[in-house]
Amino acid sequence: MLIAAFWLLVLLLFLGATALGRCFGLAGIISQLLLAAFILPPLLLLWVEPNWHLSASQLLAPRALELAYGLSFALLLGYILSDVVDLQISAQSLKIALPSFAMPFFCGLACAWWLLDQAWLSAVAIGLLFSITAIPVLYLYLQSIGYPAARIRTLLHAAILMDVACWSLFALAQSSSQPQNLLWPLLAAALPLALRLLGLRQPLCYSLPFFVLMAALHLLELNALVFGILYMLCLALLRQPFRLPLPGPLWQRLQNHLAIPLILTCGVLEVQFRSVLQDYSWLHLLVLLALPVASKIGGSWLGLHWADREAAAGVKWRESLLLNIRGLTEIMFLNLLLQQDLIDSAVYFSLLLMSLFSTLLPVVLRSRPTGGAHSVEANAGHGVREP
Repeated sequence: MLIAAFWLLVLLLFLGATALGRCFGLAGIISQLLLAAFILPPLLLLWVEPNWHLSASQLLAPRALELAYGLSFALLLGYILSDVVDLQISAQSLKIALPSFAMPFFCGLACAWWLLDQAWLSAVAIGLLFSITAIPVLYLYLQSIGYPAARIRTLLHAAILMDVACWSLFALAQSSSQPQNLLWPLLAAALPLALRLLGLRQPLCYSLPFFVLMAALHLLELNALVFGILYMLCLALLRQPFRLPLPGPLWQRLQNHLAIPLILTCGVLEVQFRSVLQDYSWLHLLVLLALPVASKIGGSWLGLHWADREAAAGVKWRESLLLNIRGLTEIMFLNLLLQQDLIDSAVYFSLLLMSLFSTLLPVVLRSRPTGGAHSVEANAGHGVREP
């Protein structure tokens, strides 16, 4: 009963934070991240644990919660990718993605080996955490600030390329000892081909299996994100529409008031704050806060310069900050690595703070379109749904 009361309280807090942030002109996702970073940890440590006698592990224990987390992940990814996955990979997106992925990845590898003394699989995972750009949060933030639609697609396509590379490399690294971690998502992603051979054309015949398989792969600890992206690419190859199984307004409410709060709260609860803060290396914290952000911004700047040498320096700086957004994708990846004992709580805590800091950085520095070439594109391209 107390566990249910806690989760109800959390959902109400997120609802209130979103409404309050809107009064101050903040995007909903930014208000939710601020709540997750600065309100939930004190709430847990100073009120829930002493008065309710509930630990974070107890709050995460219900089996239904794990299923809800997997469904929330599927809901978010399905909503985002259904609108942007009809991509035709452009040379510009590829040029942006390559340095934006490579520079932080190799910085992360070096940091993991020389500073943190990690095993090779953990080092690869940390390098990938340095490289991730959060597709859902980037999408939500760009929409909230009215970024040009055509430019949103370019940046999101670059982010998709980076995230596909991140999750695929992690799956390949795992498959050296566990081949099924890559094999099963690949086979599941080919389901649309089988459905087409059976002559099925109804969009719901393709969208409903996506959400079921996404949640199932997550529960089985297989690579759900690789499956999701490849499944959508397979639909794009077949020119098969992807229809959300619920009306748009209801889907948006589920996303903003259930899925995002659940994913953020589960990430915060994974951190054992009392043990982490004892004998913690503040040097490691400083490095893991600064190095991923600096390397990601530097790599993104190089990629944007390579893609468009004539772009104004201010535009490249703003979009480098935007491509540094981590948010939900990084938190989900962190949760996975902690569950598999590939990182410890101290590394998790440091990179969780880095994820929140890098996601809030564009807000602090007011990275909004200010006119010029990109503002001309505001009415170009395809419309993008408002989440």
